[in-house]
Amino acid sequence: MEIKIFDAFTRLSTMNINQITNFLHKYSGDFKDSKFGIRKSIMYAAKEIPGIGGYVLVIEDATDIVGAAVVNKTGMKDYIPENILVNLAIKPSYRGKGIAKTLIRQLKSYCKGSIALHINPENPAIALFKKEGFKVANIEMRLMR
Repeated sequence: MEIKIFDAFTRLSTMNINQITNFLHKYSGDFKDSKFGIRKSIMYAAKEIPGIGGYVLVIEDATDIVGAAVVNKTGMKDYIPENILVNLAIKPSYRGKGIAKTLIRQLKSYCKGSIALHINPENPAIALFKKEGFKVANIEMRLMR
């Protein structure tokens, strides 16, 4: 298996963006964002749209994507974490094999500064994030319009 990291310096092709968007949308289960939102987070990370950028991490087995994560930089280090983990998904046949742990550890070592994430309280991945050192810091509230 191979881990690939994309950012503003290691560009993603349109085909890569489409493949990763489709992968994250298909395998994020009940907690997924829209395809449009996923694509936008990838394009922001790769600096294909204006912004600070971030990172897209992909684990492949041969040429098949088995896990992916998207981290966007916030640029707000003095009052919220510098990075936000926006999307993470693992192909079901590879779950329980350490792929998510590998992605999380890779992004922890690659990202400079703190990392935040929003996670549904019903998401079973909470246990993995806690094992990897993430702590519950705040409760998010939203005014949905």
